[in-house]
Amino acid sequence: MTPTTTRIIWFALSFAGALAPGALQAAPLFAEKDLAIARQAMTTAQSSDLAYDITASLTTEVGPRPAGSANDAKAVAWGKAKLIALGFENVRIEPVKINAWNRGTAHADILAPYPQHLAVTALGNSVSTPSGGIRAEVAYYETFDQLKADTSDRARGKIVFIDSKFVRTRDGAGYGRNVGARISGSVEAGKRGALAVLIRSIGTDRDRLPHTGTMIYDAKVKPIPAAAVSIPDADMIVRQVNGGKPVKVFLSMKNSTTKGKLSHNVIGEIRGSEKPEEIVAIGGHVDSWDLGTGAIDDGAGIGITVAAAKILKDTGVRPKRTIRVIMFANEENGLDGARAYAAAHGKEKHQLVSECDSGADSIYKMHTWGDEATLPWMKEIAAVIAPLGIELGESLAGGGADLGPMVREHGAPSVTLAQDASRYFDYHHTANDTLDKIDPVQMKQNVAAWVAVVWLAAQADASFVQGASK
Repeated sequence: MTPTTTRIIWFALSFAGALAPGALQAAPLFAEKDLAIARQAMTTAQSSDLAYDITASLTTEVGPRPAGSANDAKAVAWGKAKLIALGFENVRIEPVKINAWNRGTAHADILAPYPQHLAVTALGNSVSTPSGGIRAEVAYYETFDQLKADTSDRARGKIVFIDSKFVRTRDGAGYGRNVGARISGSVEAGKRGALAVLIRSIGTDRDRLPHTGTMIYDAKVKPIPAAAVSIPDADMIVRQVNGGKPVKVFLSMKNSTTKGKLSHNVIGEIRGSEKPEEIVAIGGHVDSWDLGTGAIDDGAGIGITVAAAKILKDTGVRPKRTIRVIMFANEENGLDGARAYAAAHGKEKHQLVSECDSGADSIYKMHTWGDEATLPWMKEIAAVIAPLGIELGESLAGGGADLGPMVREHGAPSVTLAQDASRYFDYHHTANDTLDKIDPVQMKQNVAAWVAVVWLAAQADASFVQGASK
């Protein structure tokens, strides 16, 4: 074989190898300059304290901000001023009609067989007890499903206690499995003639701090008072129930509701350069429960999303699409801000929507909305944020509580940047929801992920809406 023949054979084999599956890597879908900006913004985010500073400002200068309260109005003013100070465009507030629930006093004791004080908190929207309180025997149910399946009169004239237990997991899935007891326990107990309902707090902690949260009445069922018991006190009730003697409890609460109140969604933008009518919408909710200062729920979500948008603004390169940051009203006790935004903006073309509302611990997965046509774009975004320890997840994205209506009613594409929820439900809706629970290092990782996802969604040549390409 001559040297020339050898070279020809070598060239032929090399060419065949180059054509083998995977030998040639497809060109990136995103322009290299956009990938470079995303990576540089990620680097900036990992050395920025802006998200933490914004959250500290909200929780310190405003504090707890239940919807319809004076502090809620103060939070709206704070949010508008903050977005203006950070240089956002088209900053405005949009009205949201709400019914404001007002927490009063709550007191509970085991009267028999062994008297003990119980740490309790009223659930959002709960009615008051009669002025003298309620004294009644406990009807124990191990789970909410057990109560729903009960066709007897066991609950009639009693205080129902629902003992649903929350198991700690990284994805926080136990919340969805147990929250029905809080939301609808009063209705199911009321259907069966109960005088009131107590639930084991929906949380993973061992603190003697009850977890509040919203509950919903049914107009066809007489409303009864509803409260959550701290987890150690729930254990106390269970021990006494297991002793075999009737357990009698006293419950007294005073709450009220003011109808026809007004709150606001707060909105700021970075106007798009080429497709300003197309929106990448991100945000969190500005309201909080009143027991803590709303740091992880959802001051952190406000801090992370506002900081991410500000870092992108400071690149000096205007995005193709408009980036919109929203601080939603009354997520906690009615989702009124979510519905108001969908009603006002549902006809606008949203390229992507996503809410940050699970604290500030590290993001570990990016879930998509399951559209096959845009999956290659999502895979490229996932590859950019992979160095942060984030994997491409499943088709589980729903927009979050506040942007969910945009997804369900208007078909907006969404991603979920899933945060580690291992410790989130230790503090969720309790007096322990304070700034010290935020880890600044993990918070920076969140911001780094958000800047990349938001920027690349805004720059994509493809329309993510229903997979239609442009």
